[in-house]
Amino acid sequence: MFAIFRKEINLFFSSTIGYLVIAIFLLLNGLVLWLFKGEFNIMDNGFADLSSFFLLAPWILLFLVPAVTMRSFSDENKQGTIELLLTKPVSHLQIVFGKYFGAFTLIIIALIPTLIYVYAIVSLGNPKGNLDIGSVVGSYFGLLFLISAYTAIGIYASTLSENQIVTFISAVFMCFIFYFGFEGVSNYRIFGDLFDIELLGMEAHFKSMSRGVLDTRDILYFLSVTAFFIVLTKLNIKKE
Repeated sequence: MFAIFRKEINLFFSSTIGYLVIAIFLLLNGLVLWLFKGEFNIMDNGFADLSSFFLLAPWILLFLVPAVTMRSFSDENKQGTIELLLTKPVSHLQIVFGKYFGAFTLIIIALIPTLIYVYAIVSLGNPKGNLDIGSVVGSYFGLLFLISAYTAIGIYASTLSENQIVTFISAVFMCFIFYFGFEGVSNYRIFGDLFDIELLGMEAHFKSMSRGVLDTRDILYFLSVTAFFIVLTKLNIKKE
C-alpha cells in the first residue's frame, strides 16, 4: 500500500498536477476572499471570522478533488496497467487505500497554507485576537472529513470509465448530490415530518461541525460515506 501511495505522490509532483491543484485552490480562495468585491470578501464583511472561507471551500473542492482523482483508476484502465497492478502481492483494498491516501494527502497539502488566513484574521481583528477559535477548529475538522468523503467518491468514479472527463463529471455530480442535493430535496418535505432527508447530505453535517462542536454523529456520517465508496471501489476493481 505504501509503495502505491508513494507512487501516487511522486506522480502528482513529478508533473504539473500537484502544483497546479495547490496553486488553483489558493488562488481562487485568495482572489474571492481578499480581492474580489462581493459577499465572500472578508474585508467587506467587517467581521473577524472565516465563515466566508468555510462557505466557499466546499464548492471549490467539489471540482478540485475530482480533478485530482479522475486519473486514479481510469488511467490504469486506459493504459492497460490495471491487470499488472492487480497481480502485485497486495490486496485490492490496499491498492484502493494507496490511491485514496495519495489523493487525500495532496488536497491536505493544498489546505495547509490557508492557515495563514487564521493568522491574518487574528491580527486584523479589533481587538486583536478577536476570533472564535473553537468554530475555526471545528470548521477545519469539517473540511478534513469533507475532503475524505469527496476523495472516496472521486476514487470510485475513476473506476467507472477509461475516459478521465467522464470520471471527472461523474465525480462532480455525485459530490454535488451528496453535498447539496439532499438539502435541496428536503425543502419539498417528501417524507413529511417522518424523516429529515437533509441529514443524508454532507452540508448539514459540515455546518454542524463548523459551529465548533464535534458531534460523533457527524463524524460517523462522513466516515460511513467514505467507507461506503471505498468498498464500492474495491468491488469495481475486483471485476477487472
